[in-house]
Amino acid sequence: MADQKPTIAVIGGTGALGSGLAQRWASAGYDIIIGSRSAENAEKKAAEMSGGSIRGLENGDAAAAADIVVLTVPFGTHQAMLEAVRDGAQGKVLVDATVPLVPPKVARVQLPPAGSAAKAAQEFLGDGVKVVSAFQNVAADLLQDPNAKIDCDVLVCGNSRAARQSAVDLAEAAGLIAWHAGSIDNSAAAEALTSILIFINRNDLDHAGIRITGEPKA
Repeated sequence: MADQKPTIAVIGGTGALGSGLAQRWASAGYDIIIGSRSAENAEKKAAEMSGGSIRGLENGDAAAAADIVVLTVPFGTHQAMLEAVRDGAQGKVLVDATVPLVPPKVARVQLPPAGSAAKAAQEFLGDGVKVVSAFQNVAADLLQDPNAKIDCDVLVCGNSRAARQSAVDLAEAAGLIAWHAGSIDNSAAAEALTSILIFINRNDLDHAGIRITGEPKA
């Protein structure tokens, strides 16, 4: 019997990044729950999507109904969304894709006092939730195009290797290459890289990304 894929709640799934990831995972055979502040908006977005099992729920209900919670929200709503999903995320992996961008200077690195958004999430949610940082550097518009070639690797940071592997598996299911990149403290590097890529995109390239190079260990 094939392994049962986990159900994924995408909090902020009505946005560009969340909907792009959700669509790719649905096409890969995962059951997807689109989370939104309004169940009506979540259901409407789910109805617009195709290629798999996709439904919509209010954020807290979505987190409670899922096996893995993926947070894809702007930094300005990060704390409010953590509060909304805290109870439902207990005992689960929460993948945080939040980047601490502070408009209007989004091309300047501005990390929060905790060191990173993902580390702040881990501290707030507590040890009952295994927070993993991932997907900050991938262009949302490319994720929404199923035929797009995404020339950007995913750095996965978290204190639990098993939790990191869950995010690595999700990245691969979305057609991406992902790497274990250390503890949750290291998420500061991935979050900061987004501002650097934004700067490069403004000046020199379209869809700037990162690649990890090297020779495989024996």
